[in-house]
Amino acid sequence: MKRRNFLSLIAAAAGHAACAQSNGTASPKIPVLHGPDDRSGTAHPLGISVLAYKVVTADTQAALFVAEQMMHAKGGTPLHMHLDQDEWFYVLEGEFLVEIGGVRQVLTAGDSVLGPRQVSHRWLFLGKGSGKILVSFAPAGKMESFFEQVAQTGAMPGEDKALFASHGMVPLGPALTA
Repeated sequence: MKRRNFLSLIAAAAGHAACAQSNGTASPKIPVLHGPDDRSGTAHPLGISVLAYKVVTADTQAALFVAEQMMHAKGGTPLHMHLDQDEWFYVLEGEFLVEIGGVRQVLTAGDSVLGPRQVSHRWLFLGKGSGKILVSFAPAGKMESFFEQVAQTGAMPGEDKALFASHGMVPLGPALTA
């Protein structure tokens, strides 16, 4: 599926989710984002990457949060699980090693995988060139707030139990290495 068509599908799904939960009221106007545009108007640096919000929590009354992570160095997330969110990964560019429920697989452009709630997962950008991965959380929960806090440090999140717990997650171990 072409990236533009795929992103249009995500935008349509987000709009549908917002309308479905609006209780008959009109949904807010949601702008079209181009390329690396960020819905909040500000990029979110995470050390080895920059996060661009594509669908923010307020767009869907907390039903969905979507972000594009643009990688410029090898690295990834610690092993963790979300108590109430499903996390979906879609690789736009590069190679990512993803582990979900103890099963590891390499994903490349066009590949996707779901990390269901309450199932351990982590991923690693293998660092060959640049990489981009689209990540969505349903429902949105406190993920937007989590990334806001993490971006203030300018680094990928470690295994901070209090930070993870306050955003509905449980850290379970270190990041992958390859």
